[in-house]
Amino acid sequence: MAFDMPLTDRPVAQRAADHVRVGADVALPLRDTGDGRLDLTATPNLSIAQALAAFEALSAEGGEVAIRLDGAEWEGLLLQLAAMGVATPIGAAHWVLPVAFWQVPDRWIMHPTPPWPTLWQTGTNGRHPVRPPKPVGPLYRRHIPWLDQHLELRAADMEDLAVYHRWQNDPRVAAFFEEAGTLEAHRKTLQTLIADPHILPVIGSLNGRDFGYFELYWARENRIGGVYDADPWDRGWHVLIGEDNMRGADYVTAWMPSLMHYMFLAEPRTQALMGEPKASHLKQLKNLGRGGFAHVRDFDFSHKRATLVRLERQHFFESRIWARPETGPDTDLGTPLALSLTNMLGTGEE
Repeated sequence: MAFDMPLTDRPVAQRAADHVRVGADVALPLRDTGDGRLDLTATPNLSIAQALAAFEALSAEGGEVAIRLDGAEWEGLLLQLAAMGVATPIGAAHWVLPVAFWQVPDRWIMHPTPPWPTLWQTGTNGRHPVRPPKPVGPLYRRHIPWLDQHLELRAADMEDLAVYHRWQNDPRVAAFFEEAGTLEAHRKTLQTLIADPHILPVIGSLNGRDFGYFELYWARENRIGGVYDADPWDRGWHVLIGEDNMRGADYVTAWMPSLMHYMFLAEPRTQALMGEPKASHLKQLKNLGRGGFAHVRDFDFSHKRATLVRLERQHFFESRIWARPETGPDTDLGTPLALSLTNMLGTGEE
């Protein structure tokens, strides 16, 4: 539905006390019934794209929420929302549960994700699936509320050579990425990465300004596949942030979960994401821990002592890691989820 929708047709919504404003002209009545439960009323001629924007605005930050689709105005959209997996019937009502909504690619993904058959071939680290063709151009777009900026991911191409070369030769980047070199060397490297079927080089931008480079790879074919028994669709990643003024917590909590979100949405069979940062890179390991990655073990590559980290799909969505983490003395991480599907079905929420 949304894959061929221009960026300008994907509206942004903003929550207010008693309504959600979608774009400039639509205001959906909102009622907070307490404990994270929200009643949202549709307006005449509301589109699916506008509804998805409203759901994102209500679930992109903060704690648990569950959105009840209130009133007869939703009837024209319910069949499609239910077929997409966005609206879940619970009792007499339909609810939008963020754990389901954020797994539906239509709001964020910028390219089709058709089912790709699992065909096996033999590689360096044993057998692995034949990978689907790599996407080109725009990949993902999301509004970051705490920055009030749009984060976009796109597949890198040779037009990105100049910025790739500049970032790789930044002393701060080169100290841990270890890929400093000449323009010609970086040209060959980027050409090789773009041609490699198991690696997707990606550029990240905020409001149109490029800030970082990411390498997304299928784990079985990568060097990590030699030290970890990766599942067929497990993925891994490398990162460099090239702009000094786009580092820090506000930015890490924007790009890291968005990148993980993209990888989980782009291939629904991906059940875990892997990383292998230097074991000495304590700041990065701390950020990864805050981003939901578990420390599996330390191990040795020929060139570095590394820490194996892993983020599970279920943990990412059930713990709402796409949202900015709640921190502080009043954050009770030991409290069971009140608005899980199991809980709501068990208590007969309507």
